[in-house]
Amino acid sequence: MDSVVPVNGEERAPLLPSPSPPSAAVAEDDQIRPWPSDHDPFLPLPGGAAPPEPPAAPSDPKQRLASLDVFRGLTVALMILVDDAGGAFPSINHAPWFGATLADFVMPFFLFSVGVSVALVFKKTPNKMSATKKVILRTINLFLLGLVLQGGYFHGRNHLTYGVDIDRIRWLGILQRISIGYFLAALSEVWLVSSILVDSPMSYVKKYYMEWIIAILISATYVCLLLVLYVPNWQFEAPGSNSTLSSSYYGTKIETVQCGVRGSLSPPCNAVGSIDRLLLGQQHLYHNPVYKRTKECSANSPDYGPLPPNSPAWCLAPFDPEGLLSSLMAAVTCFAGLHFGHLIVHFKSHAQRILLWSITSLILVLCAFVVQLSGMPFSKPLYTLSYMFLTAGASGFLFILIYYIVDVNQLKMTFILFQWMGMNALIVYILAASELFPAFIQGFYWRSPQNNLVNATESILQTIFHSKRWGTLAFVLLEILFWCLAAGFLHMKGIYIKL
Repeated sequence: MDSVVPVNGEERAPLLPSPSPPSAAVAEDDQIRPWPSDHDPFLPLPGGAAPPEPPAAPSDPKQRLASLDVFRGLTVALMILVDDAGGAFPSINHAPWFGATLADFVMPFFLFSVGVSVALVFKKTPNKMSATKKVILRTINLFLLGLVLQGGYFHGRNHLTYGVDIDRIRWLGILQRISIGYFLAALSEVWLVSSILVDSPMSYVKKYYMEWIIAILISATYVCLLLVLYVPNWQFEAPGSNSTLSSSYYGTKIETVQCGVRGSLSPPCNAVGSIDRLLLGQQHLYHNPVYKRTKECSANSPDYGPLPPNSPAWCLAPFDPEGLLSSLMAAVTCFAGLHFGHLIVHFKSHAQRILLWSITSLILVLCAFVVQLSGMPFSKPLYTLSYMFLTAGASGFLFILIYYIVDVNQLKMTFILFQWMGMNALIVYILAASELFPAFIQGFYWRSPQNNLVNATESILQTIFHSKRWGTLAFVLLEILFWCLAAGFLHMKGIYIKL
């Protein structure tokens, strides 16, 4: 960052102060190249500006905020851990419906880091129209990439096939949710931030109050729809069920779900699912929802398992955990990250930043429990208001801890592996978290598709540990280490990949 960044007469403090301003080099915005600044690999640069050349010395103010890289890399590592080891350890897998486990914090961590990055990337926007075009382009790119990765075209590990019926493609997913949050946060940062000089707490409020209003309006809209919208009875096609609430229609089994209620937070009758069924269509939703692991739907709850006797019809119904209404609420987590990023921009004292971040995080967590006690439990599939407060506050506390260790005490080597991964979070997410690379490796097998390097490595570790669960965990940790080192190799070669 520039040691002094003028924006309409305003001067902002740098992340890491330096006695002399750096030089900048112009580069093509869409090429593969190093990211020496605070740039998020998921995000564009404002106004078409290109990032500067790597810093020549540690005193260069263009130096990256290492804690943000570490935070992002740790989030990707957690995603790999809970996705690949969650089956062996259901306690770290997503909560079946209500509650919050380790896996339920991964998505909010992503959204929070996007918000922080947006505040840093768009700290000055001399050309608002150009910046807006960049935001729209990156939003479309993120959404389309998510559609390819999670729309059903790639079938993941242990499935050496690909392809999807367009009539049943899944429209929403992780990157699509991130694109929605990024779009709302970035446009707010470009168009709603005042140009006044921040020299007091009141001027800070005046500068950013419109963004806070937007976050409040989004939250209020979500709560109103969740509690007021009428959810009628509905039907869905099921391949087979033990429910008695079924009828035959042209050879297809039609299950009927009895609702006719308002304000329900249960799996079958909530407004989140109702809106998705109406606007997206049932055939375009996720067909293996997390509530299949509830006691009503699984004999092995909280893990997946066979349907218990007299299980309800909705156990076989589709539901998208990244649906429209829940993604709207998830965007508010990006606004929480925006606030943390603004404090970085306007306060260069470590003590000031940590104090203000701590107050914010504490308020968010307290609000979470107040809302929960008022009757709205934590639920990641619904992305309830209490869940948003809890995970945003937890994101803040984790970021504070990493910032204190990495940027204040300069113990960067402690988390260097995660820092590398955070610098190339997008490519690691595509290849590892979306299972493209493991599926590619499995494509080379000996006589039988089961005889491949991926399965053999996991089987050997399970044999060494005399345990399927602990062998799987060791395999996943080895996988995370591999991707950390792969990202480190790209970093040493000066390669950073973004959209």
